[in-house]
Amino acid sequence: MALNYKTRKRLALLVLLVGMPFYVVVAVTVMNRLPRLPLWAEVPVYLVLGFAWILPFKAVFKGIGQPDPDQPDPE
Repeated sequence: MALNYKTRKRLALLVLLVGMPFYVVVAVTVMNRLPRLPLWAEVPVYLVLGFAWILPFKAVFKGIGQPDPDQPDPE
């Protein structure tokens, strides 16, 4: 299922405005429920969690910063 540019742009905005804050709250809550890790182990876990949300949404964000390919050339 291929999404058009406008749909991907709206979905990316929804992910950033709703999904990202929700993911941060869940990740921090899970880390607080676990037994306290030493700092040298906690930093890599937060780094992995910080990048883990990107992987499922890579296709949504790919090409969002480019001009709309469906629009005719202005020239």
